[in-house]
Amino acid sequence: MAGRRRGWFRSGEDPWFEQARSALTTAFLDMDRRQSAADAATIASEEIFPERELGRRWASVREHCYTAGEAYLALTAEIERAEQGGADISGRQQRLDTVVRQLQTAAQEVDRFYHGSRDRLEEAIAVRGAVPELVARVTTEAVRVRAQAAGSEYAGYPSVRAASARVDEAIVTVEAVPAEQRGRVRSAANELDAATTELSEALARAPSRAGAARNAIASVTTRIAAVRTRAERLGPAYSALLREFNAASSADLADNERASERHITAADAALAGARAAAAEHNPEPSLDLTTTARGHLADAEQLVDAVTKRLTELRAVRDDPRERAEAVRFRLRDAQMLAVSRGLVAEWGSVLDAQVERLDRVTASLTGRHPDYWAYMKELDTITEFIAGVVDRMRRQPGQQR
Repeated sequence: MAGRRRGWFRSGEDPWFEQARSALTTAFLDMDRRQSAADAATIASEEIFPERELGRRWASVREHCYTAGEAYLALTAEIERAEQGGADISGRQQRLDTVVRQLQTAAQEVDRFYHGSRDRLEEAIAVRGAVPELVARVTTEAVRVRAQAAGSEYAGYPSVRAASARVDEAIVTVEAVPAEQRGRVRSAANELDAATTELSEALARAPSRAGAARNAIASVTTRIAAVRTRAERLGPAYSALLREFNAASSADLADNERASERHITAADAALAGARAAAAEHNPEPSLDLTTTARGHLADAEQLVDAVTKRLTELRAVRDDPRERAEAVRFRLRDAQMLAVSRGLVAEWGSVLDAQVERLDRVTASLTGRHPDYWAYMKELDTITEFIAGVVDRMRRQPGQQR
């Protein structure tokens, strides 16, 4: 009798239970459908575009969905127990409305997240879905270009050999990554595509390498002759430094002549190697050797120029020491005016005033038969750099009201 009474009560006497279940289920399934779609899209985004960090934003929304789902399950179970036992649920309609609103609110949060990032989420889904086609396409092209390289007359060129090896390695990597790890598969496929492009470019450049090597050899030959001519001025310039100026003015340049000659000799040796490689139909090593020769020649030029430039600068300062100092004073006055205009005298005024005294001491140091003009120049340069640093800091500070 009791069993019959419970069944009759559930179906006819109190329809609230069925209505409650229907409302809860409808709200839950709606939220769950939205959540599942957003979750799948976010997983795709994290796998394909992890730098976008959509997963971090989605985590809090998903947590609200889980909380709402737990509330749904708890109330559904309580309704089932109450209905079977013929009991009532305290404040049942209010509790039902609360859980339904919680599910609806969670669904709305999912919508806001998804619609706020729709383009990026849908792009991630599309890209993830296209990964198998990407792999097939780039692998087919890689195999084709690799075969072309293997049969080419330029297969022995270092650039072609190196690029071919990278393609081989990239193919192995693509095949080794599990297919379900779409993000890693896509990255490996893109690396294979880049390696294939590099190999194609190496093959395209190969026919012109011989001509490029011939031109480079001719260019370096001409440049070596020019650097040797410039180097002939180094010895006389250094001797003039020793005769005309304090020994300290050229102490750091004492080895420049020998060092420049060593670089010129090394450039000669590299050029000879380049010629030999070109004669053996190995243009790429020839080009590498001409690059080495150019590097040595650049170093030799710097060593030569350091001596001749020093002599020119020291003579200019000796002829008119005040000109260089006045240029520094002009910069200092500009800095002082900037401090005044920006209301920063209290902070920087004494610092800049100290540079005036420093300048006076420097200009007073040019005494004796052979004044140390090099020390004089270096100290002026140091003051100039200091003033520039102060000006930069003042310009970055907010101005003060005066």
